[in-house]
Amino acid sequence: MFQRYIFVTGGAGFVGSHLVIHLVEKYPEYYIVNYDKLNYCSSLKPLEYLRTKPNYKFILGDICDPQTVYNTLKKNNIDTILHLAAESHVDLSFENPLEFSLTNVYGSHVLINAAKELNIKLFFHMSTDEIYGGAHNEICCEESSFQPSNPYAATKAAAECIVMSYWRTYKLPVVMIRANNIYGPHQYPDKVVPRFISRLLQNKKCTIHGDGQKVRNFINVSDIVNAIDTLIHKGKHGEIYNIGSDFSISILELAKFLIKKYFKLDGRQKNLGKLELKKQLNGTKRPSMARFGKTKI
Repeated sequence: MFQRYIFVTGGAGFVGSHLVIHLVEKYPEYYIVNYDKLNYCSSLKPLEYLRTKPNYKFILGDICDPQTVYNTLKKNNIDTILHLAAESHVDLSFENPLEFSLTNVYGSHVLINAAKELNIKLFFHMSTDEIYGGAHNEICCEESSFQPSNPYAATKAAAECIVMSYWRTYKLPVVMIRANNIYGPHQYPDKVVPRFISRLLQNKKCTIHGDGQKVRNFINVSDIVNAIDTLIHKGKHGEIYNIGSDFSISILELAKFLIKKYFKLDGRQKNLGKLELKKQLNGTKRPSMARFGKTKI
């Protein structure tokens, strides 16, 4: 008998796998069900050692399958849903916008509706600061308006509206976060930090589209996991929390920093032969910055 039965969607993804490991190891009294369809950026390798843990189970499944989701939640006595599954590659959202709508909007609706039908005690939803848009380097708070500038951001904004409507209409306990750009170990190399590192390891150039002057805020995955842990225990129902950092850097400076680290250069040495600027592509991610708007939880 466990104290909580937690259902993590996207638990084989980057943030999801870190969260699953954290919860399984820190809370042996919690039963963790990892639900993931294992798409191109998912991996079970970091989770292999958890297979022998009595408080862990992996289930292969798609959040867009309503009956399977409902049955899985009911069969495993789930009382808490941590919804992290999402299509998140901005550039791909221009190529396959309907796929992003299916997973991010419809999939979220499937989950929140099943949560209502089964009287789930907590629905945690992970969103993004991308919903604020990125036309200006402005600091946003939780009350800032939605100005999504790409299909990915638009689907995440739509999902937020659906999730929060279940709090307002049915008082289903909901807690939501919007996160900055997250980086850390075993991240798939379609994101900028692992992509640059991967290219350097392959003796290739760090390629930047545009002039590289756009600034992004970054936060380590361990900080996000700790924030989620705090909020699923102390978060106020119906609240949205920006989870970010004060660390910001332009993409050009990020590339230079990683090149210097990789080649073990000091501040006076240069190796910009490993840096390449290309013409701006449509759909290249714009900068967005979110700050901690809720400091007490």
